[in-house]
Amino acid sequence: MIKMICLILGGGAGSRLAPLTSHRSKPAVPIAGKYRLIDIPISNCLNSGVKRMFVVTQYNSASLNQHIKNTYHFDVFSHGFVDILAAEQTPNSDQWFQGTADAVRQSMHHLKNHDYDYILILSGDQLYQMDFEELAKYHISQKADLTIATIPVNEADAPGFGIMKVNDKGFIDSFIEKPKKEVLADWTSSVSVENKSKGKSYLASMGIYLFSKQVMMKLFSDNEKAVDFGKEIIPDAIHGGLKVASYAFDGYWTDIGTIGSFFEANIALTDTIPEFNLFDNKRIIYTRPRQLAPTKVYGTILNRALIAEGCILHAKKIDRSVIGIRSRIGEGSEINNAIIMGADYYESISEIVDSKEGAAMGIGKECIIENAIIDKNARIGNNVVIKGSPLLKDEETDKYSIKDGIIVLRKGAFIPSGTKIGLV
Repeated sequence: MIKMICLILGGGAGSRLAPLTSHRSKPAVPIAGKYRLIDIPISNCLNSGVKRMFVVTQYNSASLNQHIKNTYHFDVFSHGFVDILAAEQTPNSDQWFQGTADAVRQSMHHLKNHDYDYILILSGDQLYQMDFEELAKYHISQKADLTIATIPVNEADAPGFGIMKVNDKGFIDSFIEKPKKEVLADWTSSVSVENKSKGKSYLASMGIYLFSKQVMMKLFSDNEKAVDFGKEIIPDAIHGGLKVASYAFDGYWTDIGTIGSFFEANIALTDTIPEFNLFDNKRIIYTRPRQLAPTKVYGTILNRALIAEGCILHAKKIDRSVIGIRSRIGEGSEINNAIIMGADYYESISEIVDSKEGAAMGIGKECIIENAIIDKNARIGNNVVIKGSPLLKDEETDKYSIKDGIIVLRKGAFIPSGTKIGLV
């Protein structure tokens, strides 16, 4: 048995995902109608036999903590757990986490009572499916000190990642964090014919690291002031002569870093055969069992849509869209290329009738929602038009934001009847 323990990093402020991160951390952002981003790395661990996980949190962590507490329970015989490690003041540090490496360093004392040989470091805001047992077996077969999961990317994406050069034995000879475009020509790698045809000639770090226990201890000891893995720890490990291996991953993976990438990743799940497979008997995505009623649909034309449980849909048409839990959509409304996150609770009939805002929670009658994200608990009146477009400039208001051409309605926002937003 491979003795492995996992630390999942909860991320920082997530400003590029605002306003979705205005009241929650990035890993707590809803995805695919019924899940949260944190469910992805935790599910990957469970499916790989890794059942000891710590989630390191700091920013806007209340809803994330609540979700984990309500979701991941293990029986007393399994010895499995998903525990929260919140930023804390200690005799050794009175600071917030300063970076990825600093977050792990400050959390290491919580691991001293656990028996493990390897420590797996994951991000809490990525969408992928990976077998971490295979990663560990590769790490052991290479007799590596540190293994980094890598994936080919194109020239446009390369400046956003750590880029590396890998030799014919699978070890990383050189590494650069977020290279500038003018030096990219020096960082191309040998990739498959298929990836080369797609322009994916750069090997990028996926932010997935597997350390041998003693190696991590030594790296932290030798680099006491280092706060980031990509900028400091990894380059120092390579330059210091450690065996740093590359684990080549050829499956689907995307970093949910911006509104655009979040939107595209969600909408892609409505494809006939999506690259990320939610419908799998073995690679199951786990989440909180909410015990909601089945969704009810009244005369709605549904096409390429993900519909979560507990919804009441009177819409005229829903096309290429993700409809989240407890969503209500009124008669005659059309939803196209949109993400409706739903609601945290149901309103009673009397609450709907007596609503002070003049609109029930959900989407009213005869509305058009297109190229938009409607965050939870929003109230949209009748005859409202919300249409995003690449032609729109970025904008911030108290009720919505426009980013990457996508209109993002804030959580709990109220949009009165007859309002028109975007390209109308």
